[in-house]
Amino acid sequence: MTIIRLLIQIAEVILLSYLGFAAFYIFLFSFAGRIGYRFGNATLNNIRKIAVLIPGYKEDNVIVDVAYDALNQDFPKNSYDVIIIADSFKKETIEKLKALPVRTIEVSFEKSTKSKALNKAMEIIGDDYDVAVVLDADNLMERSFLSKINRSFGRGFLTVQGHRVAKNLNTNMAVLDAISEEVNNHIYRLGHRALGLSSALIGSGMAFDYAFFKTTMKEVNAVGGFDKELELRLLQQGKKIEYLNDAIVYDEKVQNKEVFQNQRKRWLSAQFVYFRRYALAGIKELILRGNIDFLDKVYQMIQPPRILLLGITFIISFVMFLSNLLFPTFVETWLFIPPNWWHIVFLTTVLAFILAIPLKFYHWKTMKAVLSLPLSFWIMFTSLFKLKGANKKFIHTQHGTQN
Repeated sequence: MTIIRLLIQIAEVILLSYLGFAAFYIFLFSFAGRIGYRFGNATLNNIRKIAVLIPGYKEDNVIVDVAYDALNQDFPKNSYDVIIIADSFKKETIEKLKALPVRTIEVSFEKSTKSKALNKAMEIIGDDYDVAVVLDADNLMERSFLSKINRSFGRGFLTVQGHRVAKNLNTNMAVLDAISEEVNNHIYRLGHRALGLSSALIGSGMAFDYAFFKTTMKEVNAVGGFDKELELRLLQQGKKIEYLNDAIVYDEKVQNKEVFQNQRKRWLSAQFVYFRRYALAGIKELILRGNIDFLDKVYQMIQPPRILLLGITFIISFVMFLSNLLFPTFVETWLFIPPNWWHIVFLTTVLAFILAIPLKFYHWKTMKAVLSLPLSFWIMFTSLFKLKGANKKFIHTQHGTQN
């Protein structure tokens, strides 16, 4: 019995350490995000030539409207090109795109990936650009997006992440996805920059020094999570990633549980793959070069997703409360961690969410969407057991707002 009790207590300590650190981590950066981040002044405000790269796979439903909208920037028309990278589009879609003043590059791969499409496009369009902006095929830029991106490169950064927000709130799942995105923006972008660390990349609404991006992307062959690999490579090289909270890109949020599950499964799989690949390098970089940015990003690969952290700490906290109420002798005899510690971890997680969620989401739609949280938690939890091979095949998220 003594051995069993010891094993239970060891498991307690490991679980509390893992979840407790994760809760403190998101609280710290959530609080820092409330303090805010001041941008430095641009040394030069030159007009740079920008390539707006929009890769899409079978995105016939949205791509024409996205291409048309991308032309409506307040940036000088002769200083940016909209480049649609069309993978497996219908013939009539291609014809509509060619009728617009955009550049359409048709690509085809045995196994399609975003990184392949971007590399092929840059190979074709050449080197006559200063900045590459990467969008998803459903993204809409606010009218001043490129102007703000252009100014940010005057502050000496090679990589800049814009603020991606929800384009649609038409289902409960979309509302939860929108909130999740804003929580991540606050913690992993705004909060990180407030404490002097790099912003996280998000896969779209991001900009790079063109020559740097083209060279770096040649080494990236990710099937899923190409932005994670790119981000880890940048931080390993000591490159700082800027975040523009006021440079808005509108992104379509997932609208049903099937798409949510596929998307999260792809993200989780990518995280575990990159953690295994870079874990030792992260420790080495910290010891030899003091590269906190890189180690921080490696830790994020193994950190529990926010919804799982919230759900698991709630369940444990609730079970501990009942156990202490109904079986106090068992708790005192068998458990090493006082129940109150679990309550603190759960409340810390909740407070981190409260600080990170924008005020605009405190309304009745959110309250209604919260009823879907248990389903979202279950989808994320079961996805942990369905990750095999998810990062070895391309999982396409179909876009187009549903009624």
